[in-house]
Amino acid sequence: MAAADGESPRAVSRSGRDRSSGQVLEKDQPVVTSAGWFFSPLWSPRSKTHRWGFGKGVESDRVEAWLDDHSDFARSYLRRTSEDMLSGRMVEMALSSQSSREGHRTPCSNPHACMLLLGRRRESYPLSRPSLWISSPSRPTPQTLTPSGSRSPRTPHSPHSARRTGPCGQGEGCGWMMGLLGGGLSMVGSVTDLCRRALLHAGEVVTAECCWLSLVRMDLDGGSGLEVVVSLPVKESRKGDSSRSQAHLELVKGMMGYVVATGFPLNIRDAYEDPRFSVHMDQTPAYRLKSVLCVPIKNHRHEVVGAALVINKRSSGHGACCLFTDLDEKMLSNHMGLLGMVLDNAQLYENSRQEARRSQVLMDLARLVSEEQRSLEVLLGKMAAIILPFTHAQYCTFFITKEGSTVKLDSFSHVVEMECEELGPTCQIFRRECAMTEVDSAPALKVLGSMETLNIYDVTQDPVRTLICCPIRNSKTHDVIAVCQLMAKQSRVLGEPEAFNGYDERLLEDMAVYCSLALQRAQTAHSMDRLRARLEVMKEVLSHHITPSDEEICALQKVSIPSAQSLRILEFSFTGFGLADADTTQATVRMFLDLNLVQDFNIDYKNLCQWVLSVRRCYRTSVPYHNWSHGLSTAQCMFAMLMATEQLQANFSRLEVLALMIATLNHDLDHRGVGNSYIERSQQPIAQLYGHSSLEHHHYALCLFILNNPGCQILSGLSQKDYQALLAMIQRAILATDLAVFVERRAEFFALSRTGGVCWENEKHRDLLRSMLMTASDICAIAKPWPVQRKIADLVAEEFFAQGDREKHNFNIKPIAVMDRDNSTRLPHMQVDYIDSICHPLYQALSGMFASCSPLLDGCRRNRENWQHLTGMEKEEGEL
Repeated sequence: MAAADGESPRAVSRSGRDRSSGQVLEKDQPVVTSAGWFFSPLWSPRSKTHRWGFGKGVESDRVEAWLDDHSDFARSYLRRTSEDMLSGRMVEMALSSQSSREGHRTPCSNPHACMLLLGRRRESYPLSRPSLWISSPSRPTPQTLTPSGSRSPRTPHSPHSARRTGPCGQGEGCGWMMGLLGGGLSMVGSVTDLCRRALLHAGEVVTAECCWLSLVRMDLDGGSGLEVVVSLPVKESRKGDSSRSQAHLELVKGMMGYVVATGFPLNIRDAYEDPRFSVHMDQTPAYRLKSVLCVPIKNHRHEVVGAALVINKRSSGHGACCLFTDLDEKMLSNHMGLLGMVLDNAQLYENSRQEARRSQVLMDLARLVSEEQRSLEVLLGKMAAIILPFTHAQYCTFFITKEGSTVKLDSFSHVVEMECEELGPTCQIFRRECAMTEVDSAPALKVLGSMETLNIYDVTQDPVRTLICCPIRNSKTHDVIAVCQLMAKQSRVLGEPEAFNGYDERLLEDMAVYCSLALQRAQTAHSMDRLRARLEVMKEVLSHHITPSDEEICALQKVSIPSAQSLRILEFSFTGFGLADADTTQATVRMFLDLNLVQDFNIDYKNLCQWVLSVRRCYRTSVPYHNWSHGLSTAQCMFAMLMATEQLQANFSRLEVLALMIATLNHDLDHRGVGNSYIERSQQPIAQLYGHSSLEHHHYALCLFILNNPGCQILSGLSQKDYQALLAMIQRAILATDLAVFVERRAEFFALSRTGGVCWENEKHRDLLRSMLMTASDICAIAKPWPVQRKIADLVAEEFFAQGDREKHNFNIKPIAVMDRDNSTRLPHMQVDYIDSICHPLYQALSGMFASCSPLLDGCRRNRENWQHLTGMEKEEGEL
């Protein structure tokens, strides 16, 4: 090889560089003539050459002999690998010709090795960036290879001379090259391991004290830069020497950056005498940087993808530092050329494996988040157990931020740290009990402030510090709610500290998304638990306020309930005006007694008394119309219709009768004096809770609450089936009092009344009838005697006008006519319209089906005449 030519250190290298001055001369670039040309990443599984390769069973002498005999072919192939694909048939013919001289052919017995050889390269990488750029430090072992001292110049057709020289400058073949050829992709492992092995071998060949290797990394924004450079000192070096100093690190990075930028090798006799690099900061006496050799790493497209650097060549005899020769440069360039050729396929192979593992990790994380987890610490521990073996990190730490905290020392409320302990082929994950003061939170605080991923690889510390931090953000507010940190990554092969790579960053950022979901779910669960506890407290408060005193319950329980006739609750003209509260509750109890509901459903009498008193207390006394008096009047109207109509009692089940009585008495519980439109426009909580028919849903919810309140459980004698059926009927009956629901369903009922009435075997007809009876009872004030009707109309107008005033004040809108105080003089006109559109059609249909309901129709008509008369008087007054 070239070292045998006996060139002096001053001689010009094959790269065209003057070794003493470092100037680049106009000469041809070096051409790799070793077996590296077999490592073209242009492979295809369908290529004919897939059946051919150098692997197990191929003797290294035959490989080298063939390469040396066809050196022109090898050079030509290297120059056109990115343009033309070498025909597999041509190679087979060449090998066949060579084998025919030696008597046999050798097929490719290892498919993974064939993947590294010839074929067509795929143009895109699946599910990842074009390549995974990983920096790999290494150092040679103390045993070094000494180049041969004297060799004769190699002739183009002297295979025996070439075999004595060898690709590593020795008589035997290159063990690293043949091992890679024989093992193929299955023996490569990770890109990091491939780079480390290549650099270890090259360092041994050139007998350097320290070796470095760095690859170009492509950023997400399209930029590029050198990966963090790593160096491990040789065994003779002492801790704290300049090989680990920051100044030394920056100097080496500058040299490698120079080679990557220019694309030419760099061979320096003395780094301190080279004006291109500043070495005044690197003055540690224990370790002086002298000779430096740095070569670019190029792929098959002649793109620079990295650089390899070796420092301080040692002589074989006394250990003194000497200069790197042309032979060293050629051998290092050849080995790095081979590495560059195989990197693409190695990265593609590693990408596919890592993507498969990454997909599995993400599936495991998704499954974990979807499961019910009551403990946040347990959930984070399970997540750490998934990611730690994949990234080969030793520690996983979660810093949970305080709510609304800023970047300061006490920004984190607590920390969860997990440790991975390897036990042979498996690993065990356990939680480390530690306080916030025992954990270095500086990187996490930096991430909390920058809100960006932080990757640290610090070789100046002992041990080497490897760390990666990623923010965990709230998906809605994008605030950082936690920081996830991985630390102490170890190489799988050598067990040495290793930098976190791009895959680790992507995986940690993906994991941060799942952590965010898990944290938000845990926080939501915690909030729900608190809200549930708060709701229980509010229920206790509400139960206390609606529960009557023992004296009230005892008084109602012991009093003799008057008859229905004396209370006049059988008459449609009944009014609650002028009745004392005690009389109204007694009238309610009498209705349940006369309908035989207490006997039929085994209702405890004391519970019935407490339930009636609790219902009365749930109506707001400050509301002019929708109060307890209206609830009692509605229930009395339903009672009167049931008692007067034998057809209803005969066809309705006892459960239906009970549901109608409970629904009418509870249908306006806790009415606020405003309608659904106002509640929805003002976005009150019950509107957000129920959406439509908000008030009616709220009334039913309170009805259910009272029925379940201790001492009010009048339905305790029902079976579970009857209880569920009763609640469903009560809910539908209360929702039917929403006039919007009535307007939707009335056409169907009117058609039913015209075509022969209700089919009692049809559940849909029964439900429709129950709904219409609820509305008829709810609006029964329109059929009361005229003095009562006039008084009630004024109360309704007062309530409606108050809502209109609120709408004007709060929303700056003009209310509808019936709620606009400016229309107060038009009350008779509005009452006539109300009767004509709502009341009269309903009562007419009911009277047609059940003659006993005709008093409602008659009262409605009389009151319409009275209101119509008032409209005429208003018209005459207006004319005057």
